[in-house]
This record gives sequence, C-alpha cells and structure tokens, in this order.
Amino acid sequence: MTEDQYEAEYECSFQAAVIGAYYGREMKAAEDEKRIGNVPWEPSLPVHTAWDLGIGDSTAIWFLQIVGREHRLIDYIENSGVGLDWYAKELDRKPYKYGEHILPHDAEAKELGTGRSRKETLDSLGIRNTRVIAAQRVEDGINAVRLMLPSCWFDAEKCKRGIEALRNYRREFDDRLKAFKDRPLHDWSSHAADAFRYLALGQPQNAKPQPLKLNTRYVV
Repeated sequence: MTEDQYEAEYECSFQAAVIGAYYGREMKAAEDEKRIGNVPWEPSLPVHTAWDLGIGDSTAIWFLQIVGREHRLIDYIENSGVGLDWYAKELDRKPYKYGEHILPHDAEAKELGTGRSRKETLDSLGIRNTRVIAAQRVEDGINAVRLMLPSCWFDAEKCKRGIEALRNYRREFDDRLKAFKDRPLHDWSSHAADAFRYLALGQPQNAKPQPLKLNTRYVV
C-alpha cells in the first residue's frame, strides 16, 4: 500500500493524493503551505491567461499574475457548448488588464467551416496579444507543471474547479493488466489540466497591461 493509499484508508485523509494523480503531492503541499486561499488581484500588474480550446468539448481558461517569484492563479473559467464570443465577453466583463493569452499549438489550424483559425477568430473578437506555443510531448508539459506548482498560489473560491481538476488529473488505468498506462485519463479534469500545462510551457512574462477591445459586432 502506498503512502497515499494508507492516508486515505486509515487516516481518513481527504487531502491524500488521488491514486495515479500526476500532481497529488504538489497540490497537497500547496494546501499544507497555505497557498490555497484568498489571492487578491493586483491592479497594477497584467493578468495573463492560458487556454485549452475544446471542439465540441469544454474550454478552460486560467488567469495568472506574476508577482516576484510567485505565480498567482486569481481566477478560472470553464464552459462548453458556447462559441468563442462567449469567452471574449467573459474576459471583457472582468476588471483585469491583460498581458499575454497563451494558446495551444492547434489554435492556428484553419477550420473547414470558416476558413479561419481560432487564433484569428479570437483576434477578430478583440483578444489580441495571443501567443501560440509549439507542440510538445505531454510528458514534458507535466514535468513543467510539477516544476511550476511549488511557486503557485491559488484563489480557493474563484479557482475551485480548476484546483479540483489538478488534484484529480491522473494516469489511465489498464483494467486488464492492473497497471497504470503512460498516458493521462481523458475526463472532466483534463481541460483545466491541459490549460495549466500550456501555462507552464508558455511561461508568460510581465509587460505593460493592455485593455481588451471587444468587438461586440462579431458573432462566431
């Protein structure tokens, strides 16, 4: 029995890592070190975002501020069944001044129906200053997240679903072999975890914050 299994079974620990979780220990450390709580927005600094763009699936967005060596996750949104215009309006509704918007590598792929990429669609909606990261192995992204998490602070209320997703993001289990596979399980936690992986790989830098110029006339 692993340490996590023992804590869950015999110590009745609700903070014990989910079996097979990628970030269980790192998220438990964040809880123990009081890095999950009230994380205020700092108006003088830009807010960066990182997106997991779903197609017929959920889209997840993390909101990050960098203060010294701290990565402060101040907000998180996720939804499904809506167009990119919905997310643009949500970003515009918030009081933040934005820095970089980190997008996954496939954001530049042209869609057959519209002839434009999702990056171009976001640009037309007023979300500029986007940066598409290069395709990288999932394993490299997971390692990048593990290196980043010890410097992360999470707002417990605004990032509640994202926090739970990071706690539950885990390896796929092979029932026949009774062993974990070398790939993540795709479930509800994948969207937040993927967006966070892009955030860790993208590593935005602070710059002069930019207001979001929402094009309300454009409809996806």
